Amino acid sequence: MTSTFASEINPRICQLVREAGQKAMHLREIGFQVDQKGFDDYVTNVDRELDGFLSQKFQDWFPNDVIISEENSHSITLWKQTSDTNHRFWLIDPIDGTDDFIYGREFYSVMVGLLEAFQPVMGWVYAPKSDRLYFGGTAINSVYLVSEGNAPQVLNISPPTGKSCDRLIVSKKDDIAYGNAIRLAVPNVNFYSLGSFGLKVMEVVQGHASAYIYLNRRVKLWDTVGPLAIAKAAGLVCCDLTGQPVRFGYGDVEADTLTHNQVIIIGWQGFINEYLEAIAKQVVLNK
Repeated sequence: MTSTFASEINPRICQLVREAGQKAMHLREIGFQVDQKGFDDYVTNVDRELDGFLSQKFQDWFPNDVIISEENSHSITLWKQTSDTNHRFWLIDPIDGTDDFIYGREFYSVMVGLLEAFQPVMGWVYAPKSDRLYFGGTAINSVYLVSEGNAPQVLNISPPTGKSCDRLIVSKKDDIAYGNAIRLAVPNVNFYSLGSFGLKVMEVVQGHASAYIYLNRRVKLWDTVGPLAIAKAAGLVCCDLTGQPVRFGYGDVEADTLTHNQVIIIGWQGFINEYLEAIAKQVVLNK
């Protein structure tokens, strides 16, 4: 698939995403409000403000595209009403890792992803606390890092070595439900985790872990499109327990929530080749 993404707009997108992240830190310092959207699911007024800020800018830049964002109540309707598969979708998560944002931890991010022909082709993941912006995708066939607002540098991508080979990113919920099964399948494994879905994926991209295993089926399109665009450009495998590629079409997510039907594994090819089948045999997924 040939992407229609025009790389000339990328510097402006990078600047906007970084501006949103810096704005998040400022708004947190002056005070914020927290509301509960659902069970173990929280949102702040900062999420909502950044959602509007980013969505409006992308709508101005791309008036013919569909803008889907986490805190826009019309996003579900827009997804359902868009029957033309040629449409481009911009997926926006104003704060990924809201718990880390609320409690002052560093692992939250601002994320944007571009979906074309139901494939993630570009992604931007910005960590405000460390001032690191990752961007890339198959649309530009590369992955870059912008550190502290400096010029983009090609990200050094290499498989994990040494002790990093034994490291897997697994959420606390998945550790409780499936940790023992994964440990049986993968010898000498060490689990760790951090807040943002996107930053977890960036850990794997940078070779700090062999894979990120996500089994509890709560992740949504605005969580996945940007990070997986970067992961695919880095040469990582993005699949489910059967080895099927992660899919992003109308039939692949719950229409009322945009939650993925598949479990998601992002890993280095060597790890997938050696351990995916063993993990699949050990893990019995909850319904």
